[in-house]
Amino acid sequence: MNTMENIKKAKKYIQKETKIKPEIGIILGTGLGPLAKRIKNRVSIPYQRIPFFPETTLEGHSGNLILGKIGDKSVVAMEGRFHFYEGYSYQQITFPIRVIKALGIKILIESNIAGGMNPDYKPGDLVLISDHINLMGGNPLIGPNDERLGPRFPDMSEVYDTKLMGLTEKVALEEKILLKKGVYVGVTGPNLETKAEYRFLRGIGADLVGMSTVPEVIVAIHCRLRVLGISVVSDSCLPDALKPVNLEELLRVSASAEPKLTHLVEKIIEML
Repeated sequence: MNTMENIKKAKKYIQKETKIKPEIGIILGTGLGPLAKRIKNRVSIPYQRIPFFPETTLEGHSGNLILGKIGDKSVVAMEGRFHFYEGYSYQQITFPIRVIKALGIKILIESNIAGGMNPDYKPGDLVLISDHINLMGGNPLIGPNDERLGPRFPDMSEVYDTKLMGLTEKVALEEKILLKKGVYVGVTGPNLETKAEYRFLRGIGADLVGMSTVPEVIVAIHCRLRVLGISVVSDSCLPDALKPVNLEELLRVSASAEPKLTHLVEKIIEML
C-alpha cells in the first residue's frame, strides 16, 4: 500500500466536498456521536465515499466524517471509528488519522467508552487519559517508515499533551464537571475480560480498559499531533463484584454521560 498516495487521494476527495480547513480533529466513540450535531455549518461525508477509508460495522458508530465549526474553530469529527476486532489491520484503522492530519489539524481529541477498573470510578464518570499501555499485540508503525509521515522511532515520553490536560482540568473545574484521571490500557477484544485479566491489568497500572484509541494515538504522535484523551466509564470492572454486561447497557451509560462530555469538549475548543 502506498500510504502517502492514498492519503493524497482521500484528502483530494474531501476537499472537493468542502472548503473547510480544520484545525482540530475529534474522534467520537461508541454512543458519543451526538457531539457531531453541535457542529455548525457542517458537511457530512460517509466513510464509504472517501477513498481507502474502511467502513464501520458497529452499532453506535454512524460512519461519517463531519467538517464544520465549533465556536470560531474549524473542526473535523470522525463519527465512529474502526477496531482491530472488526478484521481491519492497524494501518487501516489509523489511516483516517493520517488523512485528517493532512487536512490541517494540529490537535486530536480522542473520546471512547472504557471499562473502569479503578474502584474510585463509577459508570458514567469522565476520565482524563494521562497515559496508555499497549497490549493490543501489534503496532500501526510496523513496516517500512515514510519519513514524510513521521520519524522511524517516535518519542512517547509525553503522549497525552500536558498543557491540554491542564486546560481540560481547568475547564472541568469552572464548569463543575467531575473529571477523574487515569491510565488506559488497549486490548484487542471483542470479548470482555476475565476476572483474572482484570486483576492483571489493574496490577500493571491501568485504570481503564478498552479496545480502541491506542493505535490512533500512536499514529497521531508519529505525525506530530497534540493529543487529548477522555474516556466515559461504561461499567465497573471489579473482579470480586463482576456482573455480566450487555451492549444496550453500555450505550445507555454512554448516552447519559454524553451531554457532560459534549459540554466539556465544546468549552475546551473555545479556549484553544
